[in-house]
Amino acid sequence: MTSRISGFHKLDQKERLRTLSLSERAAQQLSATGVSFGELAEHMVENAIGTMPIPLGVATNVRVDGEDVLVPMATEESSVVAAVCNSARQCYEADGVTTEATDPLMIAQIQILDLQDPFVAKSGVLAKKREIKALCDELDPILVKLGGGLEDVEARVIDSDRGAMLVVHIVVNVLDAMGANAVNTMAEALAPKLAAWTGGRTLLRILSNLADKRLVKATVCFDPQAIGGDEVRERILDAAEFAWVDPYRAATHNKGIMNGISAVALATGNDTRALESGAHAFAARDGQYRALSRWHAGESGSLVGTLELPMAVGIVGGATKAHPIAQANLEIMKIETADRLARVIAAVGLLQNFGALKALATVGIQKGHMALHARNVAIAAGAEGNEIDLVADYLVSEGKVRQDIAETKLNELRA
Repeated sequence: MTSRISGFHKLDQKERLRTLSLSERAAQQLSATGVSFGELAEHMVENAIGTMPIPLGVATNVRVDGEDVLVPMATEESSVVAAVCNSARQCYEADGVTTEATDPLMIAQIQILDLQDPFVAKSGVLAKKREIKALCDELDPILVKLGGGLEDVEARVIDSDRGAMLVVHIVVNVLDAMGANAVNTMAEALAPKLAAWTGGRTLLRILSNLADKRLVKATVCFDPQAIGGDEVRERILDAAEFAWVDPYRAATHNKGIMNGISAVALATGNDTRALESGAHAFAARDGQYRALSRWHAGESGSLVGTLELPMAVGIVGGATKAHPIAQANLEIMKIETADRLARVIAAVGLLQNFGALKALATVGIQKGHMALHARNVAIAAGAEGNEIDLVADYLVSEGKVRQDIAETKLNELRA
């Protein structure tokens, strides 16, 4: 398989599906995206009234750890998929993006209050690690059989305006699952034991979405000639440094990264809100909110970017397993492990970041973004069929992507 599909964006939907060489079932599910999944929705959410389709595109040109991958992305923002395709093409010959990942360790927290001496209680809990492991592993024997289960127990005493509290962390290897259900079940079962051992009162028993023991690091290297030369490299480095030192810039910088990450997560049925909260919390880990990515000049004048962040995703359980479109999208990506999915998602986030930085540092974000957005404006003005491209092209040529102008042009065409 190759992710280099020339002219993929010019094909119609049926031709694109044929190009992907999917199983008949997956192709049928994707073809029926516009059909209401009424029964499935009824089981997935309370008070279901239907479904809310989100545009689903495929990013081409992507290489991660030496392997080509086609990446489904669910997003309503017109420039997101195009930016990944374009960024990936510029580093494709340099072997794309490389990644590193830690084990899939998730944290659940148990809060303990009303302790006479929190530090004595902390020592007592840590002395019970063996018993805690036995209790937690017993709750999920299949996870343990496959090589997962409780890895560690941590405890912290935290001062607050309502007094000191002891917070116990259980650290669990959840393998190919996102892991929320597994660790929450363990925390709920462990809480009464902790209360009995410490003499305190347990309150919250819940996972943390700051999954800082479950990290992925992506790295990419661009030849300066592939991105427009040394001046473009220097502009990108200045823009990236702005995001590192200023939280106002970092917020938008990181939003751009999450444009790519959340789009792939949504396409594969993963929890986009968990990823968003974990990423933004990680960005503030040193006390200041900063850019999630770093960029520097490498050997021979290259531009090197790195992105490191928590990546709690799974391929078993939850919507990932229940939703047929999520399953079809995993098939497109040839994903067989959560580790591979996490690496691909991080790579997409870094490519998205490069695309935004380059646009901002050169022509400005609006030129490319508004050109793609013009189609949405044309549709909002009432354009249909071939009218959409005619109106959109006119808006771009005039340099005024506005609905009132689109409506006027549409009326002229119809007249």
